[in-house]
Amino acid sequence: MSIIYDLVSAHELEDAHRIEARGYPEDEAGSLETFRYRQSQAPELFLGAFLPSPEGNGRKLIGYVCATLSSDTTLTHESMSTHVPGSPSICIHSVCVDPEHRRKYVGLHLVKEFVSRAERAARAGASYERILLIAHEELRGFYEKAGFEWVGLSAVVHGSRPWYEMRKELRATDAPPLSSASGRQPLAQSSSEPQGLPAGLWEALQRSATRTRPAARLLSSFPNAVQDVVADIKTDGTDGAPTNKHDLLCPRPGCGSVILKGGVASWVERESMQLDASGQTLPDYIGALPVPPATAQWWLVKPNAMAFENIGFSRAVQMTGPSGRKLKLLACAECDLGPLGWCEEGGSEFWLACNRVGYGA
Repeated sequence: MSIIYDLVSAHELEDAHRIEARGYPEDEAGSLETFRYRQSQAPELFLGAFLPSPEGNGRKLIGYVCATLSSDTTLTHESMSTHVPGSPSICIHSVCVDPEHRRKYVGLHLVKEFVSRAERAARAGASYERILLIAHEELRGFYEKAGFEWVGLSAVVHGSRPWYEMRKELRATDAPPLSSASGRQPLAQSSSEPQGLPAGLWEALQRSATRTRPAARLLSSFPNAVQDVVADIKTDGTDGAPTNKHDLLCPRPGCGSVILKGGVASWVERESMQLDASGQTLPDYIGALPVPPATAQWWLVKPNAMAFENIGFSRAVQMTGPSGRKLKLLACAECDLGPLGWCEEGGSEFWLACNRVGYGA
């Protein structure tokens, strides 16, 4: 079963709510209006598991995790019903899988994906420090497998049964600086031997490394350059800036890791940034950036790093961004190729150079 993890859009909320209604007792299920509130306030925290349609032109939601933010360090009735932007606690309200797809590890893998994205966002400067949830006692083992710790009986009353609080502290440590074309240190050291990994994880990683990789087309291979990779906003029904028509991939031959799904980033032309060391030689698949103040073509990703499928960050470097804050450089999290773009430390905007990513066309 090939599962796609992506954010749940507003027009998919009714599908999510149908799963909720089938998965929870009537006195515990959230309303469609509640779903709309959560998705409108914290769309980056409404993650879905999808199956691609057999025709290849759509997707079917089979499970989701939805959450909002709170300034509290424990779950309360207030934190379960409001959203406080910029707060440190991610409060999970619902984890639900369509009954037809239960007992297939869909829920466990979905929760782990949610946690992984939150950890990446925290490393990138998001406010996240912990993830909180409440569950019935029989689900303790399920959430412990996803890395959560048992706290105890919750004061929250919702429905007729007692709830128990669980939490996951996020590792917000910086990754090492970039490697790659620039010769900086790698984001993560590789090894041919497992070093204290849980049983079975090393083998799973090895199998993952041998999967078929998508072929990345460079921007220079398109006859009309950026015009060929930007979605036509006159026909796709969107009102905002043009978006990426294709998945954005790592451009390194043999990698091709999916960095960002199609339709997530906005195309922007803005002043270039000097990301490379003076006199540095770049490989053919990393495009040169114009010298500022000349403009360059960028893909803008918002509001935090959870929008990415795969991205790595350097420690803060000495260069500063438009607001005066230090920069972090972006790289492929699988092969450490970079810099592909930049973000400001603690910022909510992430910029990928159009000529430094590949396209899954």
